[in-house]
Amino acid sequence: MIRRTVLTGLLAVSLTALAGCGFQLRGLNQPTLSLSELSLSANVSPFSEEVKRSLESAGTRVVDDADLRVNLGDERISETRLTRSDSGSRETEITLTAPFSVQRVSDSAYLLNQQQLETSTTVLLSTDDIYSGEELRTGAVRQLRRDAAEQLIDRLDALDTP
Repeated sequence: MIRRTVLTGLLAVSLTALAGCGFQLRGLNQPTLSLSELSLSANVSPFSEEVKRSLESAGTRVVDDADLRVNLGDERISETRLTRSDSGSRETEITLTAPFSVQRVSDSAYLLNQQQLETSTTVLLSTDDIYSGEELRTGAVRQLRRDAAEQLIDRLDALDTP
């Protein structure tokens, strides 16, 4: 009886440890897109590269002669201080916005016109250590780019395309 309780406890602890260390099954929570190929019209930037990478990982080829074209505008990053203190830690909201549209190449009709991607996060920046604050800011912007690219994939997936 004690042996069974110990084995059950060990199993529960090992499953909790696996979940706590970030274990994930491959392919789980990976966005998939029903479009086989798209054309991407954008200035070369870290955001456009992230969008291209996300589209390809969702199973969509990015080619120049596709039936649909995604027109991606430049990202805008804004910061808003949420706390009043001038020294110590201060809470800052970082927001990324990027305009986009989806256009059919054959007749130049817009399926989505003048749309906006917007994501934001809140970070706690310290004025005592400027270097770590810049690292936090950079990491937050990188995550916002990934979130905006995922948001774009979700909107593309909701499109009614023949």
